Amino acid sequence: MVAGALRHVAERLAAAGVEAPTVDAEHLLAHVLRTTRAGLYAESRRRLTEAERRALARLVARRERREPLAYCLGEWGFRRLTLRVDARALVPRPETEVVVERCLALLRGRNEPRVLDVGTGSGAMALALADEHPGARVTAIDVSDGALALAAENAALTGLAVELRRHDLFTGLPTGPWDLVVSNPPYVQPGEIGALEPEVREWEPRGALVAEGATEAVAAGALAVLRPGGALVLEVADGDAHRVAGFLRELGYEEVQITTDLAGRDRVVSGLRPGGRA
Repeated sequence: MVAGALRHVAERLAAAGVEAPTVDAEHLLAHVLRTTRAGLYAESRRRLTEAERRALARLVARRERREPLAYCLGEWGFRRLTLRVDARALVPRPETEVVVERCLALLRGRNEPRVLDVGTGSGAMALALADEHPGARVTAIDVSDGALALAAENAALTGLAVELRRHDLFTGLPTGPWDLVVSNPPYVQPGEIGALEPEVREWEPRGALVAEGATEAVAAGALAVLRPGGALVLEVADGDAHRVAGFLRELGYEEVQITTDLAGRDRVVSGLRPGGRA
């Protein structure tokens, strides 16, 4: 029955070291049964079919190997969107939703802003901005062909118009002028990778996690392509916000601001190019 299957899966995931085994078990079982997590409890006495048991066993085996839950499910929610996710790009995270919130605040009052998303990955931020600011003209760049293909699939899935380009941020940023440049650049230091959870360390693309100097390259590159008063918004490593904010001030950005994520951690840094207001 559903209730027994849920307990069994949670026990297996706990033994594998999964941080939230019951929650993950609910996600996996709900996915197989095509219901919600709450719906599992409404039909707790229903028996699984043989096909459902086989499908659940395959997913549980993947999660036991510490493959990210989102990869196992093949989809993940980000703000108002449900996106396709796999090992071609990082799993969209809650703190990145706060980055989008900060962008929307800076774009308020602009009817057709030009937005550049640097290192788009799955396309999560670019598509969320296109969704929640319908007049925005969004361009998204990434150096990974796989990530760009995934972002294209998500654009088609959501029906949102985003221009996708292959571009290496270390060569400078595409010519603007842009009203806003946003990025969740690689910010894990090479020596820190071993301390990360297996879901991140062993499964997510290394190039999207580790790239020394990426944050600084985006900040410097954005200053050259933003229109006067245009805004830069960066997601930064936990504990690094004040250093990045100081770097932006050294470059000449004005009204530099640090924004906390949903857990109260300083994770978003923004600033304006001198010469006007965004």
